Amino acid sequence: LPPGGRCPEGADEEWRNLQGGIYLERNKNLTPLSQKLRKNLTKEEALLWNAFLKKYPVQFRRQYVIGEYIADFYCHKAKLVVELDGSGHYEPESIQKDQIRTAYFGSLGITVLRFTNLEVMQQFRSVCEKIDETINKQMRL
Repeated sequence: LPPGGRCPEGADEEWRNLQGGIYLERNKNLTPLSQKLRKNLTKEEALLWNAFLKKYPVQFRRQYVIGEYIADFYCHKAKLVVELDGSGHYEPESIQKDQIRTAYFGSLGITVLRFTNLEVMQQFRSVCEKIDETINKQMRL
């Protein structure tokens, strides 16, 4: 089955995480790292999580494994990944990796919103408004 494909009855655990009839492939080897990242959020991730996403009416998950990647925040109902980028994301190699990652999520029908850490700290309200606007748009489709 391709990632994001329908999973037949009795499929093995590799195709776990039933999400509205669609299964997202998950690399189980990334689970310990995602758990560690959840416990050690950056200050920008902690701010966005605690002040906005944690109590948002549509559920978000932190440091969520999708395929070979760990998304900072993922909302299944809106098929939305929110990524916060620190200074390391501006190196040419990192930019290329982020483009590949975004294309992979896109192949699963997942929209990616990227914000810099600086945007989260200095323009928090507009970041939250953009997330809310995108969710509302995605859920109308």
